[in-house]
Amino acid sequence: MSDLPDPKPMVELSGPLDAEGFAALRKGNQPVVIRDAFARWPAVEAGKQGAQGIVAYLKSLGSTRPVGAIAAQPDAGGRFFYNTDMSGMNFVRGQGQLELFLDDLLRAADMDAPPSLAVQSETISEIMPGFTAANRFDLLPQVQPRIWIGNAIRVAPHYDVKENVAICVAGRRRFTVFPPEQIANLYPGPFESTPAGTPVSMVDMAQPDLEAFPRFAEAAATALVATLEPGDAIFIPYCWWHGVESLDPVSILVNYWWNEGAPTGAGGPYDALLHALLALRPLPPEQREIWRTWFDYYVFEISGDPSAHLPPQARGVIGPPSPEQFHKMRQILRQMLG
Repeated sequence: MSDLPDPKPMVELSGPLDAEGFAALRKGNQPVVIRDAFARWPAVEAGKQGAQGIVAYLKSLGSTRPVGAIAAQPDAGGRFFYNTDMSGMNFVRGQGQLELFLDDLLRAADMDAPPSLAVQSETISEIMPGFTAANRFDLLPQVQPRIWIGNAIRVAPHYDVKENVAICVAGRRRFTVFPPEQIANLYPGPFESTPAGTPVSMVDMAQPDLEAFPRFAEAAATALVATLEPGDAIFIPYCWWHGVESLDPVSILVNYWWNEGAPTGAGGPYDALLHALLALRPLPPEQREIWRTWFDYYVFEISGDPSAHLPPQARGVIGPPSPEQFHKMRQILRQMLG
């Protein structure tokens, strides 16, 4: 990271997780690496046999449908990002059989300057049902695992509006993470056009330009880093920024995303953020400051329950959350938005 300080190492645990340990880990709300937690997965054992071993294992399971893939030219340096003028991306998308992609991955492994290749975020049960049966994470039985397959690539720091357990199956992966409050110092890109969903940091982690992005120095001071080996896992809390580097010619990751924080029927916070950009950001500063105070009162409840002084039958949408209340709110919003 040029003249910036090296990121601090992430907290580490070792061995399999039980329910109590997993609950404590989540409650800590800090990124944690769990060494060898999934070392006994058949896929991890295959991955330890090298690129040929893990490819043969995946092929043996058979795929049930085509997968989406992305590819960038060798001059991208493995970085999936925007093109030079940000009119699009520096990669192309395609679709095909998983077995053919794996063959391409092995061929690229023998090249001096390979293209960057990746299959990203495919739901495993939809393409390889046998994988989920053989490689289980019983602490999250309700969550559908996803698979990420590629070569030596770099993914810009981004955030997920979920909790995340990511398991390194083959190859090594380096995670660099930042707390959510570093958003301003990470210089997020646009909402509408993103490489993979949520906005990404515009800073090139390999060569940070502190003239263009001077506040990144503050983010770098908070960074935590860990390199995962096959069988290792990482827990990434809700909305923590994370940049990911795949370090080997064949690299495979399985992850579990979930969000238990919102009750059934609640709206999406991301939707609310976009609505706030529509309704509040255009206001004069003095009016925005008033709304900041009102959000603190009604939404963030810094003065306690905003409905506590009202009788239960009069609390309406500021009363205790419930599916009925959420339904009523949606009706009001539809009328207001037209």
